Amino acid sequence: MPLLHFHIVKGSRNATEIRELLDSAHAAMLEAFKVPERDRYQLVSEHDKTHMIIEDTGLDIPRTDKVVLLQVVSRPRSKEQITEFYRLLAEKLEKDCGLKSADLMVSIVQNSDEHWSFGLGRAQFLTGDL
Repeated sequence: MPLLHFHIVKGSRNATEIRELLDSAHAAMLEAFKVPERDRYQLVSEHDKTHMIIEDTGLDIPRTDKVVLLQVVSRPRSKEQITEFYRLLAEKLEKDCGLKSADLMVSIVQNSDEHWSFGLGRAQFLTGDL
């Protein structure tokens, strides 16, 4: 159920590399958040280099054109689950995709059960369908 929205620089990856990015992130999410395998909702937005500025908040984190900004919308998760997700995500993206951890920025926005409808005009978490 987490919705993962990847923001990348246009032309920085081909279709195969994007799929590897999505697959690796999904694996990290499955392990950290313990969600079902088919609980997969992912978007990729490609931006012109001039339309995507990802700096380092004064932390001296070097960024390249391979930078990924990942926005995650999710039901509440524990601090331990979130910390584990960050660790696993960075580890899997580096191993599977060659993405340096310095080129990964993640923001998680938490919401509640009533904020989700998976279709059919229903709030499945509230109706008991999920």
